[in-house]
Amino acid sequence: MLILRSAAPSPFGRKVKIAMGILELGDRIEIKPADSNAGDEELFHQNPLGKIPTMILEDGTSLFDSRVILDYLDDLAGGGRIMPRGEGRFAALRLQALADGMMDASILQTYEKRFRPEEMQYRPWLDRQAAKVTRALAELETEPPIMGKPPHVGHIALACALGYLDFRFEGHWRDGHPKLVGWLDAFANTVPAFEATAPTG
Repeated sequence: MLILRSAAPSPFGRKVKIAMGILELGDRIEIKPADSNAGDEELFHQNPLGKIPTMILEDGTSLFDSRVILDYLDDLAGGGRIMPRGEGRFAALRLQALADGMMDASILQTYEKRFRPEEMQYRPWLDRQAAKVTRALAELETEPPIMGKPPHVGHIALACALGYLDFRFEGHWRDGHPKLVGWLDAFANTVPAFEATAPTG
């Protein structure tokens, strides 16, 4: 049995859970909660960075981060399912990188506001992170990705990035991005794991 260390609010952990659903690997993976912001000594032993998601293989080896784990799961499921081969591979990886960057910038804003008193928050830095998300949304709205069956790693990452903006930023991104709203609705209708993995906490 594989073990996934993650937390309910994590968009990167959600990527892995959605991939598990698409690849029908849920019965082979145990999800074990982890708190990357607390002294989780077991997590530190499994991943010296103390970050989630982390996957523990049957031989005790650990894999991280979400991109590596998704690549591993695709291989476990036979390969070429959520990780395209040949033509389209680098477009999928580029989209994943863009969406992961959106999540990184969004999480950094969340942490700045959560862990610093308001008078100590550095507004130019917050604005810089917000601008990354704004630019990414603008590019994606111009030409939303075409989703295949099954969705690939880029589609999974983008859905998680938009879902995190709904979760932590009250869905303000939806104003002015009707194509992306429609894209996310189509993803949710196609991938039951999206609603099943909705973040909490």
